[in-house]
Amino acid sequence: MTSPGTTPTIVTSPEDRVEVPFRGDERTLLCAFLDYLRGTVELKVAGLSDEDAHRPVLPSPLTTAAGVVKHLRWVENYWFRVALLGHPDEAPYSREDPDGDWRILPGETISGLVADYASQCAVSRDVVAGLDLDHEVPFRGDRRLSARWVLIHMIEETGRHAGHLDVVRELLDGVTGE
Repeated sequence: MTSPGTTPTIVTSPEDRVEVPFRGDERTLLCAFLDYLRGTVELKVAGLSDEDAHRPVLPSPLTTAAGVVKHLRWVENYWFRVALLGHPDEAPYSREDPDGDWRILPGETISGLVADYASQCAVSRDVVAGLDLDHEVPFRGDRRLSARWVLIHMIEETGRHAGHLDVVRELLDGVTGE
């Protein structure tokens, strides 16, 4: 876990990723799988130039390597800080621009987006470390949301977008695997 005020380590090689244990309690396994996937996201964009990271290679012009990382940063923020802790949602999307969390603005670099993502993941780790997995909060009216559900959902969400990055990266420069 990253201490407040420190810079999180960014994954740039497969050896930097969390190794998921084959055994452990539920929290250990859920957090390890999520951290493995977070590291995979960072690894998939490691070494990309800003030009390539911003270049669309799929029919959707928003599904760029940089766009996926930016989106995941705001997904982390939403589920851990907004949904679980009740903080205001400060994501760059709106009713008028529902894709604002994917849209790359002038001056945004892949290294800056990865650093923001890594910092947000550190905040998310701290949030979930302070909660019981059964901790529930009101959610969207009369529903209830648990910390366990958020972890499982984030494994699904991060895994899905890591798969998008697999495709984007291969189309950009032929890099596969890891």
